[in-house]
Amino acid sequence: MLLICGALAGPLFTTAWFLVGLVHEDYDPMRHAISSLSVGKFGWAQDANFILTGILTLAFAFGLWATLRSSGGSIWGPLLVAAAGGGFIGDGLFITDPLNGYPPGTPVLPVPPTRTGWLHLLFAALVFGLPAAGLVLARLFNKQEARKWAIYSAVTAIIFILLYLITIAGFLQVDGLANYAGLLQRISLTIVLAWLTLIAVYLLKTPSNSRTMGRN
Repeated sequence: MLLICGALAGPLFTTAWFLVGLVHEDYDPMRHAISSLSVGKFGWAQDANFILTGILTLAFAFGLWATLRSSGGSIWGPLLVAAAGGGFIGDGLFITDPLNGYPPGTPVLPVPPTRTGWLHLLFAALVFGLPAAGLVLARLFNKQEARKWAIYSAVTAIIFILLYLITIAGFLQVDGLANYAGLLQRISLTIVLAWLTLIAVYLLKTPSNSRTMGRN
């Protein structure tokens, strides 16, 4: 059941932000951050999305830990996934400041950022726990001679890091990127959450490989 939670986290998060975005007036998914969906009349829905996604991700982290622990495996992968889960929950509890001109009439950058906004950014940074976990698991897959999964995990981690750094540059109003910051954020998160889903499905479908991973 804990591994199933990992399989559900990504699809739930992606479906929810897509639907919530449809009911926000003047919201441009190409430009505006997913976190900005927490601002306004239906902001509670995105807050709930963050929190539920975080809970599911934390549950998966425990399932991954149990899988690896059974054979004395490394704790770093589960810890990094758990950090990302905590980040989602924190983002749901602390609402972002207006960003990149949303809601309409607000500055593109909050000046100065509020305490809640700073906390939101701090928790948002924990999403980097997922690509870090991908690199850890890539090493385990490589030792297990599951080369395709090792390459997939490593490539996903690298692509996410690069895209998300470009996304941050867009939200900081770097020329030529601000109008596409929302799109880049969505692409990067979809890539890494798809990896999380597929890893969970892989472990569910191949329990013998799950046990083998714990020995690496």
